[in-house]
Amino acid sequence: MQPAMERRKTVPQHVAVIMDGNGRWAEQRGKERYYGHLQGVESVRAVIRAAMRNGVGVLTLYAFSTENWGRPAKEVEALMDILCRSIAAETPELCKQGVKVRILGDRKPFSPHVLEHLERIETETAAGERLTLQLALNYSSRSEITAAVRSLAAKVAEGSLLPEQIDESTLSDALYTAGSPDPDLVIRTSGECRLSNFLLWQASYAELYFTEVLWPDFGEREFDMAIEAYARRERRFGLVK
Repeated sequence: MQPAMERRKTVPQHVAVIMDGNGRWAEQRGKERYYGHLQGVESVRAVIRAAMRNGVGVLTLYAFSTENWGRPAKEVEALMDILCRSIAAETPELCKQGVKVRILGDRKPFSPHVLEHLERIETETAAGERLTLQLALNYSSRSEITAAVRSLAAKVAEGSLLPEQIDESTLSDALYTAGSPDPDLVIRTSGECRLSNFLLWQASYAELYFTEVLWPDFGEREFDMAIEAYARRERRFGLVK
């Protein structure tokens, strides 16, 4: 068995997950896509439990992309409903477990009702220190980087920032994820092997783990398998060991 101290060194500090396959899972069972999203909530609970048990410090979930607005209005409405009801139901337990929630993404398109729930969960879980749970909502990595560049350009124009002062650290601090470590491991479910506009800057040296398991079937065991696969990899960051 791997020594506890050695195992802690191989646990990723930050795990990001592209939760994919809810719709296909439901369709395979002859049900509406809504049912798949509803079942996916239990997988979120399972992954949060597994992350805390493994000692992960930051867990980022790709919950709703900017492109997802293009889905049928009925499905988008269902997703917003599940989001709000989940926040209302899960916030007390997250507070109890020491989970701090951060929302990543452009909030402007959300309705006042949804915004109220987002602000509530961030405020009520702010004291959590055991795990930081980042929910990427209306998130697009290209839009995030574009907005960051615009904010830096505005500072240069107003004279509060010199062009030569802009480096990787400056740009990182202008992203939604400012203050959070870059992901060590990115997991994608459902057999798709792409990042889909998710954390493109931050995941430049992340280990990627793809699984055929659809999101509603992804539980603690599957998360543990991803952590074990990560532990077997050798990260060199472009260098030679």
